[in-house]
Amino acid sequence: MKKNMGTIDRVIRILLAIVVAILYLTGNISGTAAIILGILAVVFILTSVIGFCPLYVPLHISTVGKK
Repeated sequence: MKKNMGTIDRVIRILLAIVVAILYLTGNISGTAAIILGILAVVFILTSVIGFCPLYVPLHISTVGKK
């Protein structure tokens, strides 16, 4: 797997996952919305740690800067 996520992309995804966690823990989201956003947050964390987003492949997107 070739990395296709840059640093800024990864940081934004982690921050969004943290926001979802905070919203859930404070009770601002619940039910179906909490489940969907929770799954999305987990996916964001996993893709950020790995540095690879499978959705970027068919769309030919790469946020990795040029060397």
